[in-house]
Order: sequence, then C-alpha cells, then structure tokens
Amino acid sequence: MLGLRRAKHHGFRLSPNLLSYQSTRHIQTATVTDADIARLACQPLHPLTLADLCKHGHPPLSEQSLLNSANFTLSLLPARLAHRIQSLRSLPYIVVANPNVSKIHGNYVHSLSTLLPYAERRIETLKDEVDFTAVMADLVQTHNNTISILARGFLEARKYITAKEVTRFLDEHLRARIGTRLIAEQHIALHFSSQPHNDLHESAHHIRDAEESSYIGVIDTALKPAHIIRNCEATVGEICELKYGVRPTIKMVGETETSIAHIPMHLEYVLTELLKNSFRATIEAGMEREAIEITIAPAPATEEQTKTLKNKAEQMIHDHVGVISNYDQGSVDHASGGNKPERASAGNIRALSDSTPGVTIRIRDRGGGISPENLTKLWDYGFTTFNEDEINEKTSSSDPAGGMDAVMSQGGVGGGMSLAGLGYGLPLGRAYAEYFGGGIAVQSLWGWGTDVYVSLRGVGKV
Repeated sequence: MLGLRRAKHHGFRLSPNLLSYQSTRHIQTATVTDADIARLACQPLHPLTLADLCKHGHPPLSEQSLLNSANFTLSLLPARLAHRIQSLRSLPYIVVANPNVSKIHGNYVHSLSTLLPYAERRIETLKDEVDFTAVMADLVQTHNNTISILARGFLEARKYITAKEVTRFLDEHLRARIGTRLIAEQHIALHFSSQPHNDLHESAHHIRDAEESSYIGVIDTALKPAHIIRNCEATVGEICELKYGVRPTIKMVGETETSIAHIPMHLEYVLTELLKNSFRATIEAGMEREAIEITIAPAPATEEQTKTLKNKAEQMIHDHVGVISNYDQGSVDHASGGNKPERASAGNIRALSDSTPGVTIRIRDRGGGISPENLTKLWDYGFTTFNEDEINEKTSSSDPAGGMDAVMSQGGVGGGMSLAGLGYGLPLGRAYAEYFGGGIAVQSLWGWGTDVYVSLRGVGKV
C-alpha cells in the first residue's frame, strides 16, 4: 500500500514501467579496474544546482533536450560512484569483508561497469538515450536496498569499528547517495514524461500527458505538504492499528494550502519517520486520545532564519544564503581526499534563487518527551531504543517487515527492507531535510511531549 502511494506522488511511473523497462533491455558492461576507480575518484564532485536539474525545460522534452539531459547525467555519475567505492575501501578490512558491506561495494562496482561504456563518448541518438535510460533504471534498482543492507552490515560488524567512525562514514555515504539517486531518477522521470523516443518501444500509449503535470522530473513545483502529511498519517495509522489496536489522530493547523517546489519522495520519508516516532510515543504513553498537532507555517527563507534552525539542529551554520555545504550533501569525501570542508563551494546544490520561500512544519505530541540521556544520541546512526535482543532478531530475521517495521517494508528512499528499530530513521531523515538547505530541530519537554520542527527550503518556486 505504501508503495502505491509513493508511486502516485512520484513524477514518473516508477512501477511497473521502470522495472520492466530495465529488465527487458540488455545492459552492456565494461571491466572496472583499480586505475579507473582511482582516476575517477580524483575528480572533484561536479557543482550541481537545482536550476541544472530543471534547465532542460518542462516535459515533454524535445529530442535535443532529452539528449542534453542524458549527457548531463552521464557527466556526473561515474565520478560520484568512484568516490563511493573509494570510501567503502577505506573502511577496516574486517568491516568490508562483512557480507552485507561487501555486497554494497559490489553493487557500486557493477553500476560503474554499466556507465563506463558511455563514459568516453556522448549520447547522440535516441537509441543511445533509450539504452542509457535502461542503465539508469538498473542503477536505481541495484541500489534500492543500500541503506538497509548497510545498516545490518554495520550492526554485525559493530565490534570492529567505533560508533564515531560508523556515524562519520554513514553520514557522508548516505548523503552522497541521495544526490546519486536524484540525478539518475531525474533523467528517468524526464525520459518517461517525454515523447521523442515513443516510436522506439511499444509502451508509447502509456506515457502520461506531462504538459498538465506540475512536475519537472521528480521535482513537484506545486507540492502541498498537507497532502503528504495526510498520506503519511494514513500509512502509519494503519500500522499502529495492526500493532497496538489504536491509532492517534492528527490536527492540522496553520496555512494548510501552502505549496512549494520540492521532491515528494524526500518529504514523504522525513514525515513518515517523524510521525512513526510520534505515534509510537503517544500510544505507549497512553495519550492516544490527545491529537498530534501539526502546524504548517510558510516563511521566506532568509539567511537569519536558516542560521537559527541550523543552530538548533547541530550548530552548523551555512556561510552564504542559498548555498548548501558539502557536508550536507556527503561531498566531503574523506577517503579520496577530495572536496574537503574548506572547499565547501565545490560540490553544492544551490537554491533556484537567493530568496526562495520556505515552509516550517511543527509536529507536537504528548508522548512523554525524550529523556536527556537519549536526546544527546538522537542523531547518531545506529542509536536505537530497541534492546540488544530485538536488534539481534532484526539482523537475523529473514522477514523483517513485521509490526511497525512494515512502515519501511515497501522500499522508497529508505531502501527496500525495514529500517525500523535500527537507529537510522532520524539521522537519515535529517540528511534529506538538510540536503536542500532545510533541517530538523527537536525540542523535548521530558515527562510531557516533544516538538519537532522540519524546515524546507532551498528548492523554492519554479
């Protein structure tokens, strides 16, 4: 059910078109050598702006615009994949040897092998573009479970690597993964919402009329957060009803008709994770009759407002309005030595304009709050309120999609397997929020309840 809702909100037909499209085409590969990886990993990550993602125009694209989108995508991804491979290889050998971590390394090498046949040339024909889109579909599908597989790998190897090292690696790696998937999915969405290639395959009549859509690729230029909140409420509420027999209610206040340009999948992941925590805390505190209050407050994204929110979140302030740091996007890349923090302008995604409007969403619950000792660990990857036996059960279970875990069992940005209880939800949600200059701030009144502030900005109006 969650998968159907996500497909509905997405700017292109992710299922079943994408999977069948990828599986029916032959994917050419090339051998990836250590020299290839070293050469590509030496390249600084290409500066990317949201204006770049939208620059090819509103779909349906012309033939030339579609080819330009393919070549733009191709210019970015090989280096990004090589940086990730290098980062994985920098881990202690005993960690890389873990079957789960090793599988992710193999997935990245495979994806790079599918890009190398295109890396030394331009895509100049529609046939090449169709084949390249199949490669992008293969890339997205290959890495669909990356986060959940890595989560289990690091849990199994937690005796051989410190929590600080795990947090640093995952914060960089998973933020970088957001950009890689975004670049690939943007071209796939533009491909499926355009017509020049229609006579090359049989599914032309299934292409929707993109001219009536508010989407540019995966970016919804008229996204209403209230709609996403209601969908997430229904999903998490159903799971609560199955597990606890009750479901809390939501009272939405503020400017509920507010719309912004943003990526629905990203916002849906963040809100699902936050609502899951609020619903669980509310029920376990016996306060399910108290409605969870969600306030939607539009606001111009001024420099001062951005600084205030970032101070609350982690004392990290952007140096320039409308510019996102390399840390936010996982482009620091400790392993290859490229894109150091002091070179923060080298790999940014910037806002479409310097004065992009934003919106703040406050989620207020009566779930008893967060204890002071847990509050300090809230943003650590792998921190969880589940006990050791429950964690071991999750790492060894062949069917992890039970109870509240089913919230994440249908895939999406969080991965194809469940992450619930593994301590990844909040830090990963914050990574998605911060990727475009927003953030998440938590204020807890221990013994009473919690206020969570989600700030969205940096995408602006198109």
